Amino acid sequence: MQNLIDGYRRFRAEVFPQRKDEFHRLADSQAPSVLFITCSDSRVLPSLIFQTNPGDMFLCRNAGNVVPPAGERAGGVSATIEYAVKVLRVRHIVICGHSDCGAVKATLEPGRLRTLPLVAGWLNLVEKAQWIGGGVTAASGDDHDKDLRKRICANVVGQLANLRTQSAVSEGLAGKTLEVHGWYYDIFSGAVEAYIPEERRFVPLENRFPARTL
Repeated sequence: MQNLIDGYRRFRAEVFPQRKDEFHRLADSQAPSVLFITCSDSRVLPSLIFQTNPGDMFLCRNAGNVVPPAGERAGGVSATIEYAVKVLRVRHIVICGHSDCGAVKATLEPGRLRTLPLVAGWLNLVEKAQWIGGGVTAASGDDHDKDLRKRICANVVGQLANLRTQSAVSEGLAGKTLEVHGWYYDIFSGAVEAYIPEERRFVPLENRFPARTL
């Protein structure tokens, strides 16, 4: 807790004064172009990884970067997606999984979840997504976690399929006002890979989206 308090003090004393005008512009409205759905894992910091500023991304985090399919468990995630698309009019939605994902690992040992019924119920959506996304070529990484990486990437692909069933998303895709993306972040290397649906494989993000020429 003391780390949080100390960080807040530095923010008020050093960071906020330098960026005061930026925060004042954001005080009454926001217009992010991206809804970023990722895991609650404390090691995944989207604003750090992608070097974004306040107001750039609308974030939705939960265990396993889950998107419930339409008609099932309508709740915070579905409401966030609907709001982001219908009200904020984001142009992109990213679902980003990550290496060493505890939610995916937990599905391999369901016996450990006997005392966590709410977690077990939620992770059923991860298990189903792995089945939907089965057969994808996983992102690169160390061989020792190859099976886990494959399951994590399959989960991303399955959650993308669930995302497309959300009415706000399906309408945006049909109207070509929205694009959806599946990404994988490797904590050890800092690398991000993007899913190519036509090839059912993940490739380095730099290859999928070449650098802009200035």
